[in-house]
Amino acid sequence: MEKRALGEAKWILAAIAAGWLLTVFVFPLLSIVFALALLFTLYFFRDPERVPPPGENVAVSPADGLVTTVDEVEEGEFLKTKLLRIGIFLSVLDVHVNRAPLAGEILHSEPKSGRYLDARNPLSSVLNVSRSWVFSGPAGTVVVRQITGAIARRICPWAVVGDKLARGERFGMIRFGSRTELLLPIGTEILVRPGDHVHGGETPVARMKQNPV
Repeated sequence: MEKRALGEAKWILAAIAAGWLLTVFVFPLLSIVFALALLFTLYFFRDPERVPPPGENVAVSPADGLVTTVDEVEEGEFLKTKLLRIGIFLSVLDVHVNRAPLAGEILHSEPKSGRYLDARNPLSSVLNVSRSWVFSGPAGTVVVRQITGAIARRICPWAVVGDKLARGERFGMIRFGSRTELLLPIGTEILVRPGDHVHGGETPVARMKQNPV
């Protein structure tokens, strides 16, 4: 799944490149717009390497972006219990590749239909198109939810149920501005707070119990 992000942009890049070729000699000023769009698209679909911090019980951020929410919620779909939630807003300037917060196996992956509210709206967490993932490993079991936004309209899953991922390994991406949530067991030590900017696969966001049950 390494460097797969750019592959998600092949048709977008092809369309923009075609527009540039059609205008570069006939409408030079318009061709500049296409050139800038091409550069931005390449920038948006970047996928830098990330190195997780030491400690297998340290959960890393599943996404790049701004931490907007740290609270407690009732998760009634998969684990059916109260969990701690870290909500991360991804602007169009953030890397949009999502990464496994902990080493473990993907037990569940399920898409959900819905709306396309602005990802900064708290209601987007329950009303928007999304995909939920359940990861389970030696450090514990967590849920990651990829949520679309007003501009982000496509979730691109790269992994499947049964895959075993290393901490920080890529499992998918969301195209253009969105929200990612990490749901953790009650009692987990949260290491971030609203207003922090995090990097997927690299920033420690929580410390799991040493002996999870």
